[in-house]
Formats: sequence, structure tokens, C-alpha cells
Amino acid sequence: MVSAPSLGEQAYVRDGATQTAVKILVVGHFAVGKTTFIGAISEIPPLTTEETMTRAAESFDDLKGVRSKTTTTVAMDFGRLTISERVVLYLFGTPGQQRFVQMWEDMARGALGALVLVDPERLADSFGVIDLIEQYGLNYAIAVNHFDGTPDREERALREALDLLDDTPIVTCDARDEKSSADALITLVRYLLDRAH
Repeated sequence: MVSAPSLGEQAYVRDGATQTAVKILVVGHFAVGKTTFIGAISEIPPLTTEETMTRAAESFDDLKGVRSKTTTTVAMDFGRLTISERVVLYLFGTPGQQRFVQMWEDMARGALGALVLVDPERLADSFGVIDLIEQYGLNYAIAVNHFDGTPDREERALREALDLLDDTPIVTCDARDEKSSADALITLVRYLLDRAH
């Protein structure tokens, strides 16, 4: 006897579809927009583990430039995006604080690649994130989250500042915008496909 899938399962698997699940990490430093990015692009209500920030967190988290931030991810974010009848991206957003880095190793297991969100005004905060992704051996693309009022930066200057290889893709996005976020993911997926051939 075959049991019918629960309502929860139907939200994650399409009826009758033979699909390939692709695990993608969405990573970046604290307060760069990972939760916002996944929320903007996920075709299902995203799973988030946002908690209210307390005064105690101020001694751990650098709030410079993000004073209006009131919540933070304490475990992960999760979303899904179907890019064809056969390929579904499962998006795992990592927490950005150093104290949660031990979770990254488990999350990186089985991931095909990573989209690294960076803030053009806080590039130095991305160094540790890129080091971790490279340590785990994941291919990645850079998505420069263009915040309101931030000046545009030349790709060459960004590439030099982040010490990227020539073939590492860089794309500008607005994590609040579905199309912009989708374009960033498409850039990553194309890069991963090219690397696979």
C-alpha cells in the first residue's frame, strides 16, 4: 500500500516529475542580504531561522553600517527554485557570523556550488567567507548586493580587491528583487555547467 504524500511533502516535490535536486549554498558575511535573497527568489515560503538581536550580540557582531538590523539568522535559511521540469535548486543560506562557521561544513556537504553575496562597502568582510568556500572545494560566483545609495564599482577593482581568479563570475544584484536574484543564480548555474564539461 502506497501512502499519499503529506501536504508538506507536496510543497517540495512536483507530482509525477522526475527531477534532479541541486544543492546551492547562498553565503556571505553578516548582514549582507542572504535571508532577503532567498525570500525574494524562493517559489515556496522560505524556511528562515531569524531571531531578534539582543544587546548581548553587539559584543560579537559588528553592526557598523547595519545599525537598523534587528534580526539575524541563527541556523540557516532554505528555499527552492525550479529552473526546468528536470532541475530544481535547493537553496541553503548560511548564517554570516563567525560563531556559526562550524555549521558550514555540514551545509557544504553535497553542495554543487555557492553564490557568495558581498557588500561593496564592506569587501574585507567577505575574505573569510571566500576562504571557507575555497577550503570546502566549492565552485562559486560573486553576487555584489547593490544596496540603496552604494556607488557602482568596476568589475576589475572588485576582482582585485577580492583576489578572484579570472574566470570567477561577478554579477551585481539587488537581493530584494526576484528577477535580479534569479539572474545571479543563473550566472552561477551556467558557470557550474561550464566547469562540469
